Amino acid sequence: MKSNIKAIIKYILLLIMGAALLWFAFRRVDLKSTIGEIKNANLFWLSLSILASLIAFVSRAIRWNLLIEPLGYKPKLDNTSAALMIGYLANLAVPRLGEVTRCGTLNQTENIPFEKLLGTVIFERIIDVISLLICMVLVAISEYSLLGDFLSQNIFIPLQEKFHSIINSPLTIGIVIALMLAAFYFIFKRKRSVAMNDKIALIIRGIRDGFVAVRKMKKPYLFIFHSVLIWFMYFLMSYLCFSALQATSHLSWHAGLFVLVVGGMGMSAPVQGGIGAYHLLVSNGLMLYGITYEHGIAFATLMHTSQIVVVLVFGGLAFLYLFLKKRNGKVDAS
Repeated sequence: MKSNIKAIIKYILLLIMGAALLWFAFRRVDLKSTIGEIKNANLFWLSLSILASLIAFVSRAIRWNLLIEPLGYKPKLDNTSAALMIGYLANLAVPRLGEVTRCGTLNQTENIPFEKLLGTVIFERIIDVISLLICMVLVAISEYSLLGDFLSQNIFIPLQEKFHSIINSPLTIGIVIALMLAAFYFIFKRKRSVAMNDKIALIIRGIRDGFVAVRKMKKPYLFIFHSVLIWFMYFLMSYLCFSALQATSHLSWHAGLFVLVVGGMGMSAPVQGGIGAYHLLVSNGLMLYGITYEHGIAFATLMHTSQIVVVLVFGGLAFLYLFLKKRNGKVDAS
């Protein structure tokens, strides 16, 4: 009961944070003008952008299978794809819930141990972080001054100001002391049950097995190919979407790569689906290329909304697909 209450409170707080960021992003914008610009978007280029996202999604499902196969399992691509899309859908509710959800879903459909799947997902996330860092390096090489100014004005300086205001607050000192006392209590005073210790040990072993299995991958070059393809499609999503709006249609591939990086930062924010954070970072980033804030927010809204719609539609279809398979007795519900 207490855990459910905590989960609800966490969800509400994250939703409030996302709503606050969204308000902050749109506070200077004429909504009627922005909506009108989005309504006049070129559907051909928007469709190509969505197609790129779907190719990236299928490629990610294939790559996940490549990580799972060394564990001694051969999941069907349709089950892996459905689990992956349901994971994306879960992320819209609670950030980072998708990683756990897709492992649980594939565990039900393919009877693969959850903890081993979690190990492959953690490794996959490490690869994604490295890929984003590589993209950041490419942007730093091609757009050094722009990236430096953007990070300084939108991330480093605000964080520095926030840090100074926090450490000078008596409330912060009290919270730190309370957290230290709580940690001391849980580490040294509270005893975990034997069953809990066994469960934690099982999860740790499963994650370890997931990492060890990576070294036994039969097609490492195919894994690298799909890793590159995924991020190239992410780049095309932004670059192709530029042409959907007249105000951004002239932007070069450099701008597309820049949006990929700052958009990735926004989507990594601890709010549902990167809502608000994505809009704020992308619209501010496009201002460096001479795009007005209003046109930048229109582009960010078009990009973000189109991807949310894709996740909602295909996530719903994935739920329906697995439900029908389970009803027909084609899914192992153990």
